[in-house]
Amino acid sequence: MKSKLEYIWLDGYKPTQSLRSKTRVESDFGGTLAECPMWVFDGSSTEQAEGGASDCLLKPVFVCPDPDRNNGYLVMCEVMNADGTPHESNGRATIDEGDNDDDFWFGFEQEYFLWDPETNLPPGFPKAGYPSPQGPYYCSVGSKNAHGRECIEEHLDICLEAGLNVEGINAEVAAGQWEYQIFAKGAKLAGDQIWISRYLLERTAEKYALAIEWGPKPLGDTDWNGSGMHANFSNGPMRENGDEAVFTKICEEFGKNIQRHISVYGADNDQRLTGAHETQSIDQFSYGVSDRGASIRIPVSTVEDGWVGRLEDRRPASNADPYKVAAAIVKTTKEAGV
Repeated sequence: MKSKLEYIWLDGYKPTQSLRSKTRVESDFGGTLAECPMWVFDGSSTEQAEGGASDCLLKPVFVCPDPDRNNGYLVMCEVMNADGTPHESNGRATIDEGDNDDDFWFGFEQEYFLWDPETNLPPGFPKAGYPSPQGPYYCSVGSKNAHGRECIEEHLDICLEAGLNVEGINAEVAAGQWEYQIFAKGAKLAGDQIWISRYLLERTAEKYALAIEWGPKPLGDTDWNGSGMHANFSNGPMRENGDEAVFTKICEEFGKNIQRHISVYGADNDQRLTGAHETQSIDQFSYGVSDRGASIRIPVSTVEDGWVGRLEDRRPASNADPYKVAAAIVKTTKEAGV
């Protein structure tokens, strides 16, 4: 039997990489990562190589079923140089092997806007002016306030069929803005699942003649919330020690490393992290219990459970690379000595 393997990778465009993919047909494929061969692509067409030495390698790192294709599979890949070393665009390679154990758990809250290419606006926006101010759209029901639900529901279904650990979806605060959440144990697996889910969202939106706007502030300098990818995270001591001092040490360490995090938290994030619209300013750092205007929110559930649980870094933008975000979070948390 012939199987269709969709090899997916990130290109070399800056400051924000895009997804690329191509199909490989294999016989008698059993669905395991070990059966996915290395492949090659033309890096000169993706800003990853010069024409005179254009071969780049695709190293499969994650595979799951492709619900949209008969005998189909989705294969997330790292981009490698021709000599087998990680390409400079390879964000997954920034996660050290020692930082990729199950001790670190991640829950990413991926926000985004559906986007109408004809109007160059989100669905629900009139061609001139703006819809009613934000407020009625968050977790809304009804065609007056919820826009694009059919596309969103289909995306949820195929993510679940693919085996991705999606934990929920909801309409967000602006018209045409949505969110889904993915949880995974391990920095690399969390990034793999976010990227595959992004790929499936892009492909699903094609069916509805919609695009996906990943930018953190696509509506410019307006009184509309931007889009983030809030990073919920924990390690063993956070989940087990029941000690407020553990969380304080981690938060204080994050405050010492603002640039490390902001540098990988997404392009144009300065337009979103202004200190308004449930954000802290990009050049400042704060943390607090149940504070959605802080850089890091300590969920009230963490406190009520006896200082056992997680933290939420609210700074990552919707277009950030989850691999790089996770790598920075692991590094700073370990430097806190907990």
